[in-house]
Amino acid sequence: MTETAERLKLELSQLSVKDRAELAYFLIHSLDEEVDYDVESAWDVELTRRMQEINEGTASGKTSNQVFTELREKYS
Repeated sequence: MTETAERLKLELSQLSVKDRAELAYFLIHSLDEEVDYDVESAWDVELTRRMQEINEGTASGKTSNQVFTELREKYS
C-alpha cells in the first residue's frame, strides 16, 4: 500500500462510524465500472420479496449475535 493510502487509513479511522460507512459505500461503488441493470433489477425484486416476508411475519432468520458468533467460530 502506498504511503498516501496508509496516511489516509490513519486519518479516516478517526472519523465517525457514519462517515466511515458513507466513505466505504462510495469507495465500493467507485470500483464498479459498469452497471448490470439485469442484476440490479433482480436484486430489487429479491429485496422487495424479503421485505414483504418480514412485514408479513413469515420470514425466518437469525439474530445478528447468532450470525456473528457463527462467523467468528468459522473464521477464527
